[in-house]
Amino acid sequence: MGSSANMEGRTLAEAMCGEDSSYPGVLGTAVVKLPELNGGRTGLSEEAANKAGYDVISVVIATDDKAHYYPGAGMFIIKLIADKNSRKLLGVQVLGSGAVDKVTDVGVVALTMGATIDQLQNMDMAYAPPFSTAIHPFVTAINVLKNKLEGKMDSMTPAEFMQGKAEGYRIVDAALMPSISGAPYVDLNTVTGEVKGLGKEEKLLLICNKGKRAYLLQNRLRFFGYTNTKVLEGGLAVNVMPKQSGQVTVSAEDIKRVKAWGFLHNKGTDNFNARIITRNGKITAEESQCITEAAQRFGNGEIAMTSRLTIEIQGVPYDKIDDLRAFVEEYGLETGGTGSKVRPVVSCKGTTCQYGLADTFDLSNKIHDRFFKGYADVKLPHKFKIAVGGCPNNCVKPNLNDLGIVGQRIPGFKADLCRGCKVCQVENACPVKAAKVVDGVLTINKDICNNCGRCINTCPFKAMPDGQYGYRVYIGGRWGKKYAHGRPLDPVFTSEEEVMQIIEKAILLFREQGETGERFSDTIERLGFENVQAQLLGNELLERKDQIIGAKLHLVGGATC
Repeated sequence: MGSSANMEGRTLAEAMCGEDSSYPGVLGTAVVKLPELNGGRTGLSEEAANKAGYDVISVVIATDDKAHYYPGAGMFIIKLIADKNSRKLLGVQVLGSGAVDKVTDVGVVALTMGATIDQLQNMDMAYAPPFSTAIHPFVTAINVLKNKLEGKMDSMTPAEFMQGKAEGYRIVDAALMPSISGAPYVDLNTVTGEVKGLGKEEKLLLICNKGKRAYLLQNRLRFFGYTNTKVLEGGLAVNVMPKQSGQVTVSAEDIKRVKAWGFLHNKGTDNFNARIITRNGKITAEESQCITEAAQRFGNGEIAMTSRLTIEIQGVPYDKIDDLRAFVEEYGLETGGTGSKVRPVVSCKGTTCQYGLADTFDLSNKIHDRFFKGYADVKLPHKFKIAVGGCPNNCVKPNLNDLGIVGQRIPGFKADLCRGCKVCQVENACPVKAAKVVDGVLTINKDICNNCGRCINTCPFKAMPDGQYGYRVYIGGRWGKKYAHGRPLDPVFTSEEEVMQIIEKAILLFREQGETGERFSDTIERLGFENVQAQLLGNELLERKDQIIGAKLHLVGGATC
C-alpha cells in the first residue's frame, strides 16, 4: 500500500541517519469504495484469529451512521473480533454508505495501542448529529460485544445463522412493525408478563430490523422466566430469512385473486408487492405520507416506483392485504393496475417542460377517470397501455404503448409572406430539418415534420404565425418480449373529445376483434392497419358499444403482470 510504503520510507531514512528506528508492521488496514457501498477493515478476521490460537468472540451489529433524522443518514454494519481471555480487540470490519474509514481508523488506534474492550467503552468521540450518533457507532459495537462477552446478551451470529444453527429455534418477529411472514409478532412495549403462544422453555430466536429491539425483548423475557432465547445479530438488515414452517401457504387461486387488486406475488415467499395507483406519479403530500406509513405498517418499509409511475409497497404479507387496502382507501388511494384491462395512464410533465405543447396531467387525468376507472370491469384480450406525451420528444414513449397521444403544434406557413431569405430563421429553428429554402422559397416537408412547434413565430416577416395545437394518436406500440413501434393515425386531432373517442373506439375494437392473449399490436397486424384506422375514424364501434361491452369475451385474459 502507498500508505505503508511511505511510512517504511521514513523509517529507512531515520535508520540511515543513525537513529534507532524500526517499522512495526501492518494491521492489514484497507478501505474501498463500491457503488452505493463502502467497506473498511483492520486487524484479524475471525478465521485468522482462530487460526492464530485466540479464544475468539465476535459480534455483528447494524447501527445508524449519524443521527437518524439528519439528512443523508445511513447505516453501518460493523463486525468486531476480540480475544475472550485478554478482552483485547483483534479486528474490525465495517460496511456502509457513509464514512466507514472513521470506524476503521478508530479500530486501527485501538489495535495499535493493544486496547481492551473495557478501555474502549467510554471513549469521548466527537458528536454532532451531522457526523455521528450520540453513542458513537464504534462504541455501540463495543458495548454490544461487552454484553455478549459478559452474558448479558445471548446471541447468534449471521455466520451461525447461515450455517443452519437456528434449526430447532422458533423465529419471533420483534421488529417495530410486523416484518417476518409466518413468524409470531411480539411488540416489545406490550410485554408485561408471559407472552401468549410462546413457551418459557421453548428455543426462541428473536429478530428485529437491526438487533436492538430483539435484545431489549430478550431482557424482558428473561425477567419473566424465559430461559432459552437468542438474539440474531444484525437482524433483518444483515440476514435473509428462510421460509418458516407453519407459515401461511397462499394458494394459486388466492395469488390470482389478489393480483386482480394489484398485489403481485413475490415468488418463493408469502409476501406481495402492492401497486398503489398514483395518476402519473403525481400525488399529494398527504397521500405520500399515507403510502410511507402503509409501507412501514403493512410492508417491509420499502417503496419502489414502476416504469409506469405506479408506486409499489414492497413485502406485504398475505394476511395484511385487506388491512393495507382499507388503510389507503381512507386517503382516497386505490391498489390495482394489473390484469387484462385498461392499465393506469402515464404522462410526461406536459406544460411544465420547456417543449410541452399540451397539459398532459389534465388530459391523462381525464383518460384515467373515463377509461381506467370507467372500463375497470371490462375484460380485454390482454393489457392495454395508454401514454400521453406533451411534445414529439416522446419522453414517456407514447409510440411504444398500445395507444399513445402526442401533443402537436401544426405550423401555419403563409407562403405569400415568405421572402426566401438567404439565412432563414425557420430553417435554422427546425430540429428535424423539415423546413428548407429551395429556389428562394421556404418549403416544409410534411413527411418529416413532427409538428413540434419549434419554428412557430421564428420568421421576422410573420410567415410562420401561431399555428394550431392538436394531438397525434399512435396505435399498436409495445415493448417487452416482442417490440413494436406504434403507427400514427393520419389525422392530427384538434380537440380532446376527438382523442377521447379514438381511445374508446380502440378499446372497443380490441375487445371485440382481438383474440384472447394477443396484444393490440398483434390485432392490428392481423386485421391490417388501414382496416383498423377506418374503424377508429368511423362511428360504428361507438354505436355498438353496449353490445360489445355486454358480450361474454376474454373470460381469461393474457396479461401475466
